[in-house]
Amino acid sequence: MYQDAYQGGYQDTYRPAYETPRTHEAHEPYDVYGAYGTYEAFETDEVHEAHQSYETHGAYEGYGSHGSHGPHGTHGSYEPYRSHSVYGGSEDATLPRQTLRPPGAEAPTLVERVTADRRSPRRRRFGYAGRMDGQVRRLLPRALVVAVLAGGTTAFVAKDKAVELDVDGRPRTLHTFADDVTELLAKEGVRVGAHDSVAPAPGTPLASGQEIAVRYGRPVRLTVDGRRAEVWTTAHTVQEALEQLGVRVEGAYLSAARHRRIGREGLALDVRTERAVTIMADGRARTVRTNAATVAEAVEQAGITLHGQDTVSVPAGSFPRDGQTVTVLRITGGREIREEAIPFEVRRTADASLFRGTEIVERVGRPGLRRITYALRTVNGVRQKPRRLRSERVREPRTQLVRVGTKPLPPSVRGADHLDWKGLAACESGGRPDAVDRSGTYGGLYQFDTHTWRSLGGSGRPQDAPAAEQTRRAKRLYVRQGASPWPHCGARLHG
Repeated sequence: MYQDAYQGGYQDTYRPAYETPRTHEAHEPYDVYGAYGTYEAFETDEVHEAHQSYETHGAYEGYGSHGSHGPHGTHGSYEPYRSHSVYGGSEDATLPRQTLRPPGAEAPTLVERVTADRRSPRRRRFGYAGRMDGQVRRLLPRALVVAVLAGGTTAFVAKDKAVELDVDGRPRTLHTFADDVTELLAKEGVRVGAHDSVAPAPGTPLASGQEIAVRYGRPVRLTVDGRRAEVWTTAHTVQEALEQLGVRVEGAYLSAARHRRIGREGLALDVRTERAVTIMADGRARTVRTNAATVAEAVEQAGITLHGQDTVSVPAGSFPRDGQTVTVLRITGGREIREEAIPFEVRRTADASLFRGTEIVERVGRPGLRRITYALRTVNGVRQKPRRLRSERVREPRTQLVRVGTKPLPPSVRGADHLDWKGLAACESGGRPDAVDRSGTYGGLYQFDTHTWRSLGGSGRPQDAPAAEQTRRAKRLYVRQGASPWPHCGARLHG
C-alpha cells in the first residue's frame, strides 16, 4: 500500500535531482525517501492552497512545504535548513538529518523506508515543532500589519470632526479634517467679505461638535427722521435689522413690515420715530405724540384746521423735531390800490435870441400816473405793514420843454425899452398897479417883494408907487437879472 501511494502520489513529483525556484539557491540532490510511516497533515504556505488531510500511512512526520517541489532523494537523517518565505516554511524549522544518496543511486525498498522511518523518532518530534514555529512566523507579519492599520485608523478617527455649519440661516452637519474655521470655509467654498460675519472668528481651531455660523451682509438705505445713511446688516428681517442697528421702533412708522425678509440685494427703509410736538393755536397749546413726516400732518393730528390764509410759524413741509413748538397764524386781510404821480422831465434848450437869465417854457410838462396794489394783512389780530403786490403805469409823464436865453443883458435901462412890459404886467398882476397876492408878500404891476423893491431904490410898498415908477424899476431889475425874477411870465417880455 505504501509502495502504491508512493508511486501514485509522489513518484512524479520527487525526482532524483532537486531544482529550486529562481529565488532560491540550488540544493544538493536528495536521495529518494525511505519507507513512509504514518504521516501527519501536510500544510501549505501562502502561495499554495491548503491540501486535504492524507490517509494514514503509519508514522510519518510533517515537513515544511515548498512552493514548487523539486525531486528529492530518499530521506535518511535530515540536515536542518531554512525554508524560504515564499513557500511558507519557518526559518527556524529543523528537520532530522538524513543520509543523502548520490545522484543515480537505486531507490530504497519499502522495508528500508519503513526501517529508516522507525529509526528516527526525533523526526516526528522536530517536524511538529517546526510546523508550529512556522505558523507563528507566518502570522507575525500579519499581526504587525493589523497593528499598523489599527494605529492609522485611530489617527484617522482622531482627525475627523463632526461640525455644524450654518450659512446664512441654512444649517447642515458635516465631517471635516480642517484644523480651523478658515480652512473649513475654504474647503466648503464659502466666501466671506468685509461686511459678513463669521462666528467663531476665522482662524479659530475646530473641535468636534462645534457650531460655525456665517451671516452675509446686506445693504440698507436707511432714513431715520429725515436723516439718510447707507448701512450694512447681517439680519434677515426688518425687525432684526432695526434691533441690530439700535433704532428705536416703539410707536415708529416703518415703510416696510417688520417681518419682511431682507435679501442679499438689501432694501430702502424709512423710519419715523415718535416725537412730542406742541401746537399753539387760538391762544391754546396742544402737545401731541406723532410720527408725522411734516409739520402740516402734525397740526392736523392735533385737531387744528387751517382756513384761508392761515399758516404756521415754520415751513409746513418741514420735518417736525422732538420737543418743537409750532404756532398757528390766523390771517385776515384784503387788498388796497393806491395811485401815485410820476414826475415829468424838464428839457432846456439854449436860445441866443433871449437875454441871459430869460427862460421861456415852450411846452408845459405833465406828471404821469402809477397804480400800485398792496396786500393788507392782520395776523392774530395785529395789523401788519402793507405788502406791495404789483405796480402798473396808468399814464406816462410828458416832458416840459424850456428855452434858455444866452444873449448878454443890455448895459442900461434903455436897452430894455423894446420889451413887452405890458404883456408881463398883464401876466403877473392883470395890469393893475395896486394888485397884491393872497399872501400879501408880492404887489404892484410886476409883483415885487419888499426886499427886491427897496434894492432897486424904491421906498414904501411897490403897489403904492405910480405905474411908471414900477415899470422903470422893473426894467432895472431885468438889466441886472434878466427874466429870471418872473419864471412863469418872463417869456411874455419877448412877445
